[in-house]
Order: sequence, then C-alpha cells, then structure tokens
Amino acid sequence: MEYVQINNIEDPLFPKMHKLMQNVFPAEEVLEYELWREPLLDPTIRMFVAVEEGEVVGATEYRFYADKKLSMTDFTMIGKEGIGVGPFLAKKRHEDLMQLSKAHNVELIGVFAEIYDPYRIGNHAFGGIQAMNPFVRREVLAHLGFKRLNFSYVHPSWTNEGDAVTDLDFCFLPYQEINELSGLFIANFLKGYYAILSHKPDAWHLMIAALESKEEVELLPL
Repeated sequence: MEYVQINNIEDPLFPKMHKLMQNVFPAEEVLEYELWREPLLDPTIRMFVAVEEGEVVGATEYRFYADKKLSMTDFTMIGKEGIGVGPFLAKKRHEDLMQLSKAHNVELIGVFAEIYDPYRIGNHAFGGIQAMNPFVRREVLAHLGFKRLNFSYVHPSWTNEGDAVTDLDFCFLPYQEINELSGLFIANFLKGYYAILSHKPDAWHLMIAALESKEEVELLPL
C-alpha cells in the first residue's frame, strides 16, 4: 500500500478520492469538487490517499500549523475493509507530523479533530463500511488518546448554506500533559479554520462568543 500526497485537483487520484468521500460521508461533510482547488494549494493542508493496485482505498487530510504548534485532522476515510487501511493511515500521518515538527523545530501541543457522537448521528450508513461506523471510530480514536472538549459543539456545514451540524464533538489529542484548553484559544482556532465558509449559522457565532468568555475548557474521556 502506498501513501500518496495530493496537491491539486488535477491529480488523477483526486476524483477517485472525492467520489469515495461522497460514498462514505453525509453531504454536509463533503466540500464541493471545485472548491478544493484553492485549499489544496495551501501548504498547511496535507492530503494523502492510501493506494492499493492503483485504486484509492482510503484517505486522510490534516493540517499542520507550525506557528500554533497544532495539527487538525480534517477527515480519515476507509474505503476497503480487511487490508489494514486505518492503521496504515494513522501510522503514516503520525510519521509525517513528526517529520514536519522536526523540520520546523517545533514541539506539537496536540491535534484537534471533529468526532461523531454515535448517539446523535442516527443511522447514516457511511458507505456500508463497518470500520467507518461512528461507534467503532470513536473507540479507535479514544484508544489513540483523543479526548472530548467539554462544550456543545456546532459545526457549520461544508455546503456553505449556513446550516448547523450538531452531531459532532470537538476533540483534542494532547501531545503534552494537558487537562484543559483556553476557550479563547479554541475559539480563535475555529474562526481561522472556518474562515473559508462565508455562511455560518447563528448557533456557531453564539458558540464562539461563549468560548471566548470561557477561561478553561476541560478535556474529558471519549
């Protein structure tokens, strides 16, 4: 299996990756094809696909912010079961982040991620891939060390229609001895992360205002 980076939407692997996204994720989690063009030119964004015999069998996208000493996992997607795609992606992503940290002479604080709450996501099939089941994914991420940030999270839909998505938790994988994060720190990160979306729900703005006034947000077990 190969770990191959995609830097632009002209890459012949990109349409395969995007089609897999559409098959696996709900529509509000999938950025429109053409809207990927500009983000993939951003050097902080790292998109890699797992390729087996010329086919995309999984993918992960994450961000590395040397100035913030942070990473953000945008998504991890398994398209074929029984061949070790999940562990392969997790291992390769971690190796890449460690190499980037060394190259930029920084020590990462940790990694943010949005994680589905299986009790709120309902019956979404995730392309029929059982490894993508939200109960399974949450347990895997808990084993990796992710913790839930203790606030009610609102995610603005990637359809950019101003809809609020409320079936996710905002989580953090600490690389240091951390039990809480500053609310302002989280709010500033989310404002930058979602700057690309011009339409955000009122609930998102209320969440950001609440975070900005909160001194500390506790990290809780998943």
